[in-house]
Amino acid sequence: MTTKLGKLFLIPTTLGDNNPMDVLPITIRETIEKLDIFIVENEKSARRFIKKISPSKKQATLKLHLLNKHTDPSELPFFMDSCLKGIDIGLLSEAGCPAIADPGADIVTIAHQKSIQVIPLVGPSSIIMALMASGMNGQSFAFNGYLPIDKNARKSELLRLEKLSSQQNQSQLFIETPYRNNAMLEDICKVLNKNTLVCVACDITLPTEFIKTKTVEEWKKNSADLHKRPALFIIHKN
Repeated sequence: MTTKLGKLFLIPTTLGDNNPMDVLPITIRETIEKLDIFIVENEKSARRFIKKISPSKKQATLKLHLLNKHTDPSELPFFMDSCLKGIDIGLLSEAGCPAIADPGADIVTIAHQKSIQVIPLVGPSSIIMALMASGMNGQSFAFNGYLPIDKNARKSELLRLEKLSSQQNQSQLFIETPYRNNAMLEDICKVLNKNTLVCVACDITLPTEFIKTKTVEEWKKNSADLHKRPALFIIHKN
């Protein structure tokens, strides 16, 4: 008799250090309570999150597979062995939604290759929430991840994205390492057209949430301190 395959649950987490149940649906708690095997980016923070969601869950019963930049890609298929034996597992993001600007996409690909059902759960995505609140084009947009670190290369990329936005009427989203956020906003104001719209979405879902859309010219007059605060930038030139 063929063994029924387990499922892969994609489990979103919070975007910051707030009460998980303030921003996550009850289905997240229900799912975590029935799983004992998780694929995570960081063991310590994953255990802390699971304990917050389900304080009564025994930590000793948890089996955690680490998926981060140090993980050997050849190990990934073995993370799915439990599913092949009929046991459900969870892919837990470090912040926000798994597989979106997140290494979990490789696991999802393997699950499809092995005919394992993938179940995405509802939770906060900084990319989608920033776009929702920006007033920019939600019909056509692109997420570009991190821009180049080199200052000249970054300025060239900003100009390229601005041109692309204008040509295709497409909002361009990108992120930066939190301690370089202020430098990014400064470069945006130096390089881009004064009428280009720029949205800064910072600390999304947290009490300190800050989301503003203004022209480059307006940002020059009224900037914001984004240092070490998770932020997402969106530009759009008509």
